[in-house]
Order: sequence, then structure tokens, then C-alpha cells
Amino acid sequence: METRKLGRQGLEVTALGLGCMGMSEFYGARDDAESIATIQRALDLGCSFFDTADMYGPFINEELLGRALKGRRDEATIATKFGNVRGEDGSFKGIDGRPEYVRACCEASLRRLGVDHIDLYYQHRVDTRVPIEDTVGAMAELVRAGKVRFLGLSEAAPATIRRAHAVHPISALQTEYSLWSREPEDDAGLLATTRELGIGFVAYSPLGRGFLSGDIRSPDDFGPEDRRRMFPRFQGDNFARNLAVVEKVRALAQARGITASQLALAWVLSRGADIVPIPGTKRRSYLEQNLAAATIALTPAELTSIDALSPRGVAAGDRYPDMRHVNR
Repeated sequence: METRKLGRQGLEVTALGLGCMGMSEFYGARDDAESIATIQRALDLGCSFFDTADMYGPFINEELLGRALKGRRDEATIATKFGNVRGEDGSFKGIDGRPEYVRACCEASLRRLGVDHIDLYYQHRVDTRVPIEDTVGAMAELVRAGKVRFLGLSEAAPATIRRAHAVHPISALQTEYSLWSREPEDDAGLLATTRELGIGFVAYSPLGRGFLSGDIRSPDDFGPEDRRRMFPRFQGDNFARNLAVVEKVRALAQARGITASQLALAWVLSRGADIVPIPGTKRRSYLEQNLAAATIALTPAELTSIDALSPRGVAAGDRYPDMRHVNR
């Protein structure tokens, strides 16, 4: 698989990564054996960029990734995150960007992953109570100590990114970006800022939390504990309106002879060589389908058609039930 550079500090990753969150929580039942097989299959197929966070599980997703990569650590680029605080019982306790918390989280992540360094360490959400300079200053100390190689932010606003980057170079910004989440393209927005500063862009949920695959036909397709039930885009009239867009995407994909997921990923990849999507899956079959998107080049005519059927702002409903902690 081709590689792409994230930032100007030397971080180079595969053009597609693998989001590991759903392997442990939020999107239905766990299957650790299949998840580990999926991670190892990704390595076999040339995909070596893996994304996790301490809050996923909570805590067990990092352990899962560490087990899967045992004996193959040198083949992988590991990204993990801190900042969303959860209790052992799974309760959400807020956001923490205090320097002492940064240091403690890094040590805990290193232990759970079973590694001596983290390749890309993100602040998962911005703590507006703590100056970003203090948080990134603590992250920079981890780089100097050899515990972290590169730094990232997630769901940070342009002004925050600029302040953080002035303290220590930021290599990657991770934010939701897909055919139905095109907010980063807004004028003078996130993509404009990251490109000006030479920061790479990691697109999470590039398949719209699975919706752009076309496999989700009804809210009843979600299990009782599937977190997507809580998201506005999957509820009521929003679901029906969004499904109509997905039907158009699927029709265009069928005309090309590819899946809707592959078209959606190929579109994100087409947005620039500084963008790396990290679709998540816990099954080898979907992984193989997703990775094949890296070989698909959409034609100018296809890109024009996609823009017409899925323009900026097309999705009905907010990305999260509570939007207060994104783009901060």
C-alpha cells in the first residue's frame, strides 16, 4: 500500500489505517479473536497504521491491540489518545488536559499496549479549562523523553491548533470527515489551517459510522447496546433523509462496479495526499473490502457526481448528541 506523510516531522503512514474502537465497545458485541485476526490480517495486507485510545473499552482496546501486535511491533505505527476520562465501570467523567494527567495517561497506555513508545499521541478532546499550551507542553516532554514520537490533536478548532503548534509541532489532526461530514472543508476551516501549517489530517468515521456502507437500512438494525442509536443522524426523520443520500451513493458505486464503502473511502483519499482515512472494522472480510479502496481512482466525472449528490451540509442531524466538545 502507498504511504502518506502526516506533518513535516517525519511521520509516514499507510494511506489507509485501521480504527480499532469498535472492536471493544460502542458498535455491538465483542469478538476478540476475530478482532486480533483482523489486525494481523491488516499487517499482512500492508496496512500498518492502527488507531486506538485509552477510553475505548474502557482501557481494554489498547490491551487488545497490544496482544495483536505482539512480535510484530516493528511493523506497526501505533496511534492512541488521552483526554476523555472514564471510570473502571465505564462511566464518563469529563475531559482532562492537565499536565500531570497527560503524563499518567501515557505511562498507562504504554503499559497496556506493551510497548516502549507511542508513535502518534493525540489529545482526544480539548480541555477548555486548561491552556492548550500547558497540555501540549506536557506532551512535548514525552517526546523529549522518547516515550512518544509525534503529537496530534483531535476535534480541535483552528485557533487551538495554531496555539498548540506554536508550542511543539503537531503532526496530525484527527477529525470526522466523510461524504456526510464535510465540515472540515469550510472556508478558513480545519483543512485550510492544517494545510497552512503543514499538519496531516486523519479522517475518522470515513464511512459515517458504517452508514455509508449501505448495509444499515433501519434503526432496528442496531442492537440494543449499539451507541449509534443515540446519534441524531440515526434517529427519526433524519434517518430517512440520510438513507436517501446513501441510496444515491450506492447506485453510483454499483455503476462503477465497487461497493458503497469503497466509493466513500476512495472519495476521502481523493481529497488530498495529506489525508489518511482510518475506517474501523472488527471483521477480516470488511477489512479486505475497505483496503481495496486504496487502489480505486475516481474519475473527474465521478467526483463531480459525488459532489452533486452529497454536497457540504447534506447530512440531517448533528454528528453527536452533544456537540459541545468538538471543534474546540
